[in-house]
Amino acid sequence: MAASPPPRRRAGAAPPRAARAATTAPVTTAPMTTAPMTTALSALLAGLAALAAFLLTACGAPGELRDHGPARQVTPPTVPQPLWSGLAVAPPPTSPAPGRSSEPPPQPVPDVTAPGPDLTAVDVRAVLAKDPAVSQDERRALDGCPDCEVRAPEFRDLTGDGRPELIAAVGTVGPVVLHVYTASGDRLLPVLRVQVLKGFGAETVGADLWLHEPTTVTTRTSSHYRWDGTRLSLLEQRVEGIGPVTGPGQGSTGDPEATPATTPGPKVSRPLEPPTTGRPQPVPVPGGTAWAVTPQPQSGAGVGGSGWAATPQPQSGAGLGAPRPAASQPARPTAAPPEAKP
Repeated sequence: MAASPPPRRRAGAAPPRAARAATTAPVTTAPMTTAPMTTALSALLAGLAALAAFLLTACGAPGELRDHGPARQVTPPTVPQPLWSGLAVAPPPTSPAPGRSSEPPPQPVPDVTAPGPDLTAVDVRAVLAKDPAVSQDERRALDGCPDCEVRAPEFRDLTGDGRPELIAAVGTVGPVVLHVYTASGDRLLPVLRVQVLKGFGAETVGADLWLHEPTTVTTRTSSHYRWDGTRLSLLEQRVEGIGPVTGPGQGSTGDPEATPATTPGPKVSRPLEPPTTGRPQPVPVPGGTAWAVTPQPQSGAGVGGSGWAATPQPQSGAGLGAPRPAASQPARPTAAPPEAKP
C-alpha cells in the first residue's frame, strides 16, 4: 500500500511545532584554534622577506650604493716643472688677431678678370704671368725650363663661403712656390704665397690648409694655414720626428767635413801557415827549384823548441817556364807553429 503524501501547508499557516523547535534550538559549534594559522602566516612572511633581501642583494636597485671594496690609489697628473725658474724666458708664440696683420691687404691681380664666382674656368698660367709677386725663377718655369713644372690647379673652399679657391704650384729649379687665389667680384686676390721644399705634401681639413715638408731624412715640418678674413695666415707649425734627429748638438757638428767618414782601414796580412801533418810538401816554382817547408830548431821557440823554415829542393825535369804541378791538397799541421820571440 503506497504511503500517503505529506499534507500540504496552506500559505500563511504556522509551521508545525517540531519544525519550530528545530529552528529555535540553539546551535553549538566547537571553538576554532588560530595558532597554526598564525605560525603559517609568519613563516610565509619570513620567506618573502628573505627572497626580497636576496633579490635586492643580487641585482641592486637603481641608485643604490654598493661597496666594491677599497678604492684604487689615484695618481695626480704630471705637470711641467721648469728648470732655472728664476731666469726670464721668452713668451710663447701668439698668432695675430684676425684682420690685424702687419702686412698690407692683398691687391687684385692686374689685368685679370674672372668670368664669374667659379674659378675653375680661369687660365692658371695667365694668372701667374700677370701676378707681380711671381719671381723670375717662376717665370722661367712658365716658359718651360728644364727640371721645372707648373702643376695642374686644384680647387678647394679655403674661406668657408662655399666657393672654391684656386690653388697653383710652380716647381722651380730650387723650391716649389704655392699660390692661392680667391674671387672678389670679378677680380682675383692672392691670399697666400709660400715656398715649400720639393717632395712636399698638401691637404685640406675642412677649410684649413696643411702643408707637409720633408725637412730632413728623419723629420717632417707641417704648417697649418687658416682664413683670417683677409688672407690665409699661418696658425701653427709642427716638427714631427720619424727617427733619430741629427743636427747641431744632436750627435753632429753641423759641418759635413767635421763628421768623420767611414773609410776602410789598413789591410792586415796574415802570415803563411806552414804545412800541417806528416812530411812538408814542396811548392814548385819556375826555374827547376822547389821550396819545401821543413821544421828547424830555433832558440827561444815556443813549445817543442822548433820553428819552420823554407829550404830549396831540387826537382828533376823541371825547366824554366815548366813548373811541376803541385800536390792536389797540401796537408796542414794539427797545431799552429809557435811564434818566434824577438
